[in-house]
Amino acid sequence: MLAVIQRVAYASVSVDDQCIAKIGQGLLVFVGIAKGDTHSDVQFMVDKIPQLRIFGDSTGRMNHSLQDIQGELLLVSQFTLLANMAKGRRPSFDAAAPPTEARPLYQMMLDQFQAIGLAIQSGRFGASMAINLENDGPVTLFLDSLSKDKGEKG
Repeated sequence: MLAVIQRVAYASVSVDDQCIAKIGQGLLVFVGIAKGDTHSDVQFMVDKIPQLRIFGDSTGRMNHSLQDIQGELLLVSQFTLLANMAKGRRPSFDAAAPPTEARPLYQMMLDQFQAIGLAIQSGRFGASMAINLENDGPVTLFLDSLSKDKGEKG
């Protein structure tokens, strides 16, 4: 499971020119669900993302998490994060989980973020979406659930 995490001043998602979700200060998270991802990958993301110390304290140092600042989270499913562009000119999406496998994991992630008390909004799984955001920093991070198996600290 891959996630691109952007610290934002605000973000919104529209489908068919209708705004379906919007947040203020917080995180916009694009998540790509790979073949073979499981509940443990979801749990890794849910445990890690709200605790990332990427918001400034009074001195401007990144010392506060999303939970510390009581920020909001906008979660958007994006299978294109799993693109393999090593050969040819057309990306291959073979690593992406099919919708029948990815949708339940995406919903599980939404439910678990909600269960820990986050103010969360979401895109529409499988829809063509327009994303509007103001990146704050800019701060953009990449998180791979495979890193959980490498013993990384932090």
